[in-house]
Amino acid sequence: MGNISKVLESGSSEEKIHVLEGLDDTVNPRDLEEIVLRLDDEDIRVRGEAFCLLVSNKNEISEILIDSLSAASKNIRGFGSLVLANRDETVAIPNITRLAKDKDSMVRSCALGALGHLKATEAKDVFLEALSDSDIETRKSALWAVVDLEIRVSKEMINKILTEGDSEIKEMISVLREKS
Repeated sequence: MGNISKVLESGSSEEKIHVLEGLDDTVNPRDLEEIVLRLDDEDIRVRGEAFCLLVSNKNEISEILIDSLSAASKNIRGFGSLVLANRDETVAIPNITRLAKDKDSMVRSCALGALGHLKATEAKDVFLEALSDSDIETRKSALWAVVDLEIRVSKEMINKILTEGDSEIKEMISVLREKS
């Protein structure tokens, strides 16, 4: 693993991708941790390769992925929640729910998207609270989940959301009203 680790830490993007391609369906914890670390790579292609490998890995790797949700890196926390969602890891819902209050807006947005994808109706209050988030992308992620899960929203909240003037938000509110 020493040479693999060295390439993943300091190799070119092409070298990293080549090494990652050889790690599909690994169960080795060190290899998995190295793949998770690539979710924070400077090159989007390397991050994408790592993401795809983690989603498509057919082994039981949820514990390592759940542990990644407490990483210092916002990319690892955010993308880790999306990996878990794409793997339909409902066991991770409580851990992902905590990220809905993360200090970083990208992480909050990813967490809300992941919870929505996992159909986490138990996070209803989290979604409703996030409709007032300071970040518009986080509010959009919460609104998508509210629409998809058909969560009732007060008229006052709908009117407050509509003051955004954002066309995507207006479209989501239209869908929400149609479902009400």
